[in-house]
Formats: sequence, structure tokens, C-alpha cells
Amino acid sequence: MRRPIGADRGLGDDGAPQSTVPGRGFAGDGALQTGHARQATALIPAPSLTFEGLANSDNLSLFGFQVSPPDPNGEVGPNHYVEMVNLTFAVYAKDGTRLLGPTSIGALWSGFAVDDCTDLSGDPVVLYDQLEDRWILTQFTTRGPTFFNCVAVSQTGDPTGAYFRYAFSTGENFPDYPKYGVWPNAYFISTREFAPDDSFAGDGAYGLERAKMLAGNPSARMVKFLLPPGTAPYLPGDGLLPSDLDGTRMPPAGSPNYFVGTMDDGAGRGAPFDGINIFQFSLHWRSNPTASFTLQAQLPVAQFDSIFPCHPGSRNCIPQPGTTNKVDILSYRQRPTFRLAYRNFGTYEALVTNQSVEALRGIAGVRWYEIRRVGGVFSLNQQGTYAPDDGVNRWMGSVAMDKRGDMVLGFSASNATTVFPGIRYTGRLAGDTLGEMTLGEGVLINGSGSQTVSARWGDYTDITVDPTDDCTFWYVNEYYQVSSARGWQTRIGNFKLPGCQ
Repeated sequence: MRRPIGADRGLGDDGAPQSTVPGRGFAGDGALQTGHARQATALIPAPSLTFEGLANSDNLSLFGFQVSPPDPNGEVGPNHYVEMVNLTFAVYAKDGTRLLGPTSIGALWSGFAVDDCTDLSGDPVVLYDQLEDRWILTQFTTRGPTFFNCVAVSQTGDPTGAYFRYAFSTGENFPDYPKYGVWPNAYFISTREFAPDDSFAGDGAYGLERAKMLAGNPSARMVKFLLPPGTAPYLPGDGLLPSDLDGTRMPPAGSPNYFVGTMDDGAGRGAPFDGINIFQFSLHWRSNPTASFTLQAQLPVAQFDSIFPCHPGSRNCIPQPGTTNKVDILSYRQRPTFRLAYRNFGTYEALVTNQSVEALRGIAGVRWYEIRRVGGVFSLNQQGTYAPDDGVNRWMGSVAMDKRGDMVLGFSASNATTVFPGIRYTGRLAGDTLGEMTLGEGVLINGSGSQTVSARWGDYTDITVDPTDDCTFWYVNEYYQVSSARGWQTRIGNFKLPGCQ
């Protein structure tokens, strides 16, 4: 059976969840940033540059149809920015000039042995491996009955050039929502897998043999773990994220990769408390690889509510001006949203990620976390929920740190009356009060239109850090200029925080 493009399994034909997880009602947010005292000072810098990215009109031109959602993500390298959406990708110079595209993602595998990779499938992810100056472009397959994660690795540092192509089988399980991370010994993938009867088969964790892939060796191997459902509570929840290396300092020698998920004790799944679960994927490539995937830590977090008051049994959550159509918050999936950004600061290691929550009654906000590892022990260094009390919903975030430990959080923003779906961001400096985004709010671009059909908003966005200075943040997200059914556009922009050089 062919899955829908950009699928998120568990959906009925109308895009609604097939089952609704009951919530206990809004119980308040224990990490809500109150006051936003420095909002008026607007210390967050304006974008240095913004430019138009891919749009659904590109799908219409290339394929004769449009898709939803876009799943926008992108990465920055020394000389390029690469963007991927459902179902295309493009390469830009760092001044915003488009050098390649829009190009069908499947074209990357033209003539490849696994023809499924050429399909219009989606859920793409692009990474830049700055340890080797290589680009990784990916998508899953949807044809079946055998499914694959398709991975293309650039043969040089030029993302417009040739690629080594790979396809790693997930067997009969459909590998929904694949998310990737670069690590010194492997490329790691997390998935949410579904059996042929569409029942949930479990959360997948994969390690791919990075060294052979970089060399174009077709014998590159894969190690897989599948965490099947059935335990109560099911700690992997609705998905995990693998850690993705930022910066020039490597993880400690032999370090495992870390996979992180979140859990909500008020979401009807038996979670023992609101918390973060940290798994470690240890992997050593030998003639016979040795590997383990184990729960390493459980960190309690401040109270949050992931069950947003949407229309019962639907994704219709976030209001927009000029239409009764509402769009998806995805908070009920109870998973952190891309990426899980990792940095080694020498005296400690840091992981940052985020998720959408009900921050104020009926208002979406973004809960963000900084996890630290010191002496082999994980702790929650800080957490906060960003939701200024202005009636605007903020959701679908992505967060990263620069080399100083400053942090930027990007997100979508909308309300029912005056704020069309647009792209905003906030930030904090490393020495600022813990748990607060202190620098005010910036605008990458204001929306001027609403999505009038379908609740499907993008399932993830992406903020990354420029490897040339390890200071400049690049963010991509979706927005609307004109109200329409599927007229989404994407916008890319960059900026850096005060003091980072």
C-alpha cells in the first residue's frame, strides 16, 4: 500500500488522528516565563539577511500537484545553504542566490539500484557534516512492501555536485518521521515505525557506518534497534531525537550518541511524571559490530500540558485570521521537535531541544530544555516555556546554541485576528537568568495570509549554526503571503547574537 506523501502515521483519510489521547485539562505550566521584562528593549537582533525559500508552487510546477505539510528544514555550510521540503530541495549561495533547484528529491537516486528512492515520498532531512565537509540529504520510501531510509552523501563539499547513494532497509515496517544526527562514528536515525496493518510497531534507532558512506563504499552497514510498544509506561513515547553535533569540539572519545524523548503524566499514557528520557546508543564498528541501546537517565521537568484543546479527534488547534480553519500544533505527539543539538564545551556537554505545549489556557507556547552531562551524569540545567501573554500562539519550534552557549529559539506564530501565520524567534545569552529567553522577540517574516484548507502544518522546522564563525544562526520555517488552501511558502534568514564573533 502506498503511504501518503509526507505521511505522519495514525491519520485517517481526513487527516485526523484515528484515536484521541484524553487529557486531564489544563493544569498550568511550571516553567512559564512570566513578565518578559526585557521584551520592550528588543535586544534580539534583526535578521542580517532573509530570502525566499521553496514553496508549494514549486511542487505544482514540477509535478502538477501540491502537497501539505512542507516539513521545512535546512543546513548551512561554509559556502552554501541547502533547503529541503516535501518534495523538493534547493541549494543557495549564502547571499540567497539560488544555485540549484527546485529539484525533485527523488532525482538524487536516479539510476540507483533501489528504485523506490526515486519516488515522491518525503519527510526529508538535510545535514552538514562539518567534520568532513560533506552534505547528507535524505528521505524515506513509501512504495513498499519493503521500506527504506534513502541517504545521499555528497562526494565533495559542493552540494550541487555528485553524491554517493544508499538505501537502508527497515523491512516491512514503514519508517515514519525519520530524524538524523551527525556523530563521529555514525550517522544516527530515529523513526516511528508502522507494521503492514498500520499498527504501531515501535520506535526505531539506527546507526549507519559513516566512514564507509563518506568513502562511497557500497558495503556500508547499519545497526538497528526497535523498541516495541507494550510496556507501561512506553518511555520512547511518540518519538525520539538523536543528538546532532554542532561546533568543532568532538564528543569525548568513544562517546555514545544520545537519543532524547519527553513524556507527559497528564496525557493518558501512564507516564510516571513529566520528564525527559535519555537513551544512549553505543556502537563500535568491527568485523562484527557491537552495539547497545539503553535508557540512561530520566529527568523530571516542570509541569507541562501536551494535550492542546483542539477540536475533539482532530488536528484543528491553532487559529488564523480570516478563516475558521485551524492548523496543527502537534504537541499531542509528545515528542521533542527537530533538532536535538549537541555541543561539547569541555567542562560539560550540552543538549538543547524543544516541544510545543499549552502554555496558557488555550494558548500554545514552546517549552525548551538544556540538558547537561558532567562526569558522565545527566542533569537538567535549565528549562523554560516561552509564551508572552499577548494572545499569540507560538509553536513548532527549533532551538540551537552558538559557541558561547548563547541560545536561539525559532517558531511559528499566529492568532485568530491580527497575526497571520509567520516566523519569529527569540534568544538568550549564556550568562542570562536561567529559564528565560531574555532578548525579546524578532521577526523573520510576518505572514499576510492563512491556510484555508487542511490542518496539516509542518511537522518540523530547523535552526542551525554557521560553521564558518560558529555564531550565525540560520532558520527556515513556513508562512503564508496570501490566504489559500495550500499556498505555503518558506523563508530563510540569519542573524547572530550580541558579543559572538
